[in-house]
Parts: sequence; structure tokens; C-alpha cells
Amino acid sequence: MKARRLLLTNDDGLYAPGLVTLANELFKAGYPLTVVAPDRERSSVGHALTLNRPIRLWEADRGGYNQGIKLFGCDGTPSDCVVLGMEVADPEAAFVVSGINRGPNLGDDLTYSGTVSAAMEGLILGKGAIAVSLNCQRSDSKQHYETAASVVLDVLHWLGENLLPREVLLNINVPNLEKASLEGYQVTRKGLRTYEGKVTEFRSPHGTLSYWIAGKPEDEMAEGTDVWAVAHRKVSITPIHMDMTHFPSLEMLRSKGLENLGPAAFKVDK
Repeated sequence: MKARRLLLTNDDGLYAPGLVTLANELFKAGYPLTVVAPDRERSSVGHALTLNRPIRLWEADRGGYNQGIKLFGCDGTPSDCVVLGMEVADPEAAFVVSGINRGPNLGDDLTYSGTVSAAMEGLILGKGAIAVSLNCQRSDSKQHYETAASVVLDVLHWLGENLLPREVLLNINVPNLEKASLEGYQVTRKGLRTYEGKVTEFRSPHGTLSYWIAGKPEDEMAEGTDVWAVAHRKVSITPIHMDMTHFPSLEMLRSKGLENLGPAAFKVDK
């Protein structure tokens, strides 16, 4: 893996501490890499691509990044960053690392996540990919990004000796702890996360009615899921498959005559 170039991105923005920490740690470990990230926070944009306007890409100011790291800002989405990273900024990059996200991407969060979607875009472009998130809150006294970066180094070392199927990425969630306090690694399935009080209604000082979509996460604590593993101080590693076909339903739908719908089924009696 160390001979392969990495493309790093995120959805928290180019100078987010998780991305800066990850890039510097990977660079110090000897990985050649390029960073292409949004110029501002793009959390929860999912797999959006910008198709209705031109996108800008520029060599960015260094900020807290180590000398020697190729660094680009982009005014598009995380998935835009991966496309421009692979096609323009660093066509030699062979693997996408997305993160470290500030906050978890557990359960159904991954369907909204710009972090996970950027890794998916890497797969679509024929590259390997992982997404990594730290299970922290803004209110935490410390965010242990160095722990998550160390986890990424462990996983990349493993991937140097073990190939994933081309249609699979790894979604990694790391408890917000010192690495010595972790209880290990666990390969997991996607859990169930819902949000209580998802929509809050309020009015502005001028009386304009508005809505805030957020809510408190409620997790189903089933053993073997990503939410369970992180709650038990384990690093969760979930293999995500790009083919969203529900294969068990194929034969049922055929056997129930769905393929036999013809012109007669659409006739309207007059």
C-alpha cells in the first residue's frame, strides 16, 4: 500500500482538524498523498455532484499541513473533490481515504454522509476506498483525532496485504478515546439509528416560520452492529457494498408476476 498514492478528502472542510491530523500522520508514515477537500463544511450532502455550475479547484494555503503535501481547495461537494482529485489534481492516486469526520457515521447516517459518499465515488472511479469518522461531539473536551489516524494506519497496513473486492469500501468509526483505552477492532454490520424529535419548528423575530432538521440519535443496540461496537469502546469496521440490489426479492417479484405487466395492465376503462 505504501507504494500507492492516496487521495484524501472530507466533508468538514479543507482545514478541519481531523483531515489535517490524518494527512500529516500518513505523510510522516511515508505515504505519498494529495489532499483535495471542500473550501467549507459540506456535512450531510450525501453523494451530490455539482452539475449546474462550474467548479473551481486551486492550490491552497498550507495552514497546518506539513510541507510536501499536495494541497487543493474546491468549491464543490466531497464527491466533486474526489472526481477532480482523480482526474485533475493527482491522476496517479490509487486509493481514497475520506475523513477523519468530526462525529460518527453510524447506522443510517451513512446514507446522508458526505464522508462516506466521497469514498463511494472513489469506488465508482475504480479505486479502493475507506471512510473514517471519530465518534466525538463538539462539546467534548478533546477530540482524539490522533487515535483515528493511528487506526487508519493499521487498516492501510492490513490492506497492503489483503485486497478488498472492487465493489466494497470500509466504513470505520472510532470511539473518542486514547488508543490504549480502545477495546479492539470489530467487523460489523450497519446498525439502526433513528432520530427523536427530528423536526423542530420555530419562528424568527420577524415571525417567519422555519424548521430545523436535527434530533437526538436513538440507536438499536444489537450486538454485531456498528453502533453497538462503538458504544462498547471498539473500532467498528463495516464493509459497504455499492450494489444496493435486494437479491432475495428478485425471485419473489418475478414469481408474483411483476414481469408480466403489459399494455393491458395500463389500459384505463372509459
